Amino acid sequence: MTTTRRITANLSLTLDGRYHGPGGPADLSAIVPYAVSETGRNHLTRIWQQATTALLGRGNAEGFVGYWSAVADDETADPRDRGYAKWLTSVEKVVLSTTWTEPPWEHTLVRNAPAADVVAELKAVGEGDILVNSSVSVLKPLLSADLVDRLYLMICPEIAGSGARLFEDGLPGTRWTLADKEIGDLGELSLVYDRVR
Repeated sequence: MTTTRRITANLSLTLDGRYHGPGGPADLSAIVPYAVSETGRNHLTRIWQQATTALLGRGNAEGFVGYWSAVADDETADPRDRGYAKWLTSVEKVVLSTTWTEPPWEHTLVRNAPAADVVAELKAVGEGDILVNSSVSVLKPLLSADLVDRLYLMICPEIAGSGARLFEDGLPGTRWTLADKEIGDLGELSLVYDRVR
């Protein structure tokens, strides 16, 4: 049995489809300026409002725990950043990892299993969206299995030139409909696409 839970995913991309630049995973120079814009912060708010579970890879979980925990307690932080941070620290989190045994966060379950199997288990119980936030190691296998129902994409108006891409050859052909959009003053686009099934 499965519920009506949706699998949603968020990622920021350059115009040439990269989620980081030529300097490797830490090279977010083409992404960060737009993530902190008005449109970027509105986008951040949009992604979690219907989500009741965060599904993360280990790398993102490690980075998020330190950064967002501090933002949740920072009364001077932008209210949209703080809203996301409070949600993330209190929501049910499932981290896919082959190396972690103890979760570093409250309300966290660590799973050493394929993303599609974990998603099937999560869809069988509970309510609300299951959000894969910026965790490409989780998102890519779910796209390959055609299990993503909604994509939140932040398109940054820069060409990175090299770096890893989200949409690689070999994905199944799928059709999506535009559910929402916002255009920022810097030329960034916040796009919401729903899978047509």
